[in-house]
Amino acid sequence: MFTLNCKGKIVVFDEPVVMGIINLTPDSFYSGSRHSTIEDVLSQAGRMLQDGAKILDLGGQSTNPGSVRISVEEELNRVIPPLQAMMARFPDALISIDTYNSEVARNAIDCGASIINDVSFGELDPNMLDVAASLHVPYIGMHMKGSPENMQKNPKYDNVVSEVIDYLAQKAEMCKQKGIIDLIIDPGFGFGKQLNHNYELLYNLKALKILEKPLLCGVSRKSMVQKVLNTDADHSLNGTTVLHTIALLNGASILRAHDVKEAVEAVKLVNAYKNAAPNQSGIKN
Repeated sequence: MFTLNCKGKIVVFDEPVVMGIINLTPDSFYSGSRHSTIEDVLSQAGRMLQDGAKILDLGGQSTNPGSVRISVEEELNRVIPPLQAMMARFPDALISIDTYNSEVARNAIDCGASIINDVSFGELDPNMLDVAASLHVPYIGMHMKGSPENMQKNPKYDNVVSEVIDYLAQKAEMCKQKGIIDLIIDPGFGFGKQLNHNYELLYNLKALKILEKPLLCGVSRKSMVQKVLNTDADHSLNGTTVLHTIALLNGASILRAHDVKEAVEAVKLVNAYKNAAPNQSGIKN
């Protein structure tokens, strides 16, 4: 389905994969994803790997609506010790560093991370794309309208699907020119989008395949689930699984999820469904 060159190690993914979320922030919107000690992080990482996560996404900078940027030093203090412990315990794990700061990205890659996951696609740090290119690691770039501080203050689009595609296409070309080989794109559900924008993007997800890049979808327990079901993050797992299923049917390559086991099960069931299509006449009840 797609390959990634992770610091010289070629990793082949022949089906959609799950990226497990490990937050090192005290204010993540879902309390179940917050981890404050290294032992807690190691325990969660082990569970996620056992449940089938192919990538672990480690982040120390909150990107909740209204969140403010912490210092580089504080972000490094949050992510580097747990990252080093994870690499010591799970040396073969693929770890992405969730940051929009190039200095944090560089330090994390030096300490064993293999992928950069940048919600700002280089907009919040002008050095990020050059640093990503120089490190020769896969780069995840996301569409976000504005910044975490202001992105949900009445975002507007004439056509959200075409505007997101145009933005990602321009950024993909910029990455190509800078020498970023392995680019993964993320339409940015919940980042500078109202509820209807999120569902328009999900419905038209297949349109993003025109970019010919692996597609990451991050819908796990987000407000687009909570608002429709009139619930909160703690009770959004079932809704998340439904949206994961839709995303997979519409071409998602990576599911970024809090609940790895359930996301992996969604991948397995959608694969079984898709694999049955060419042999419908031979299916026995």
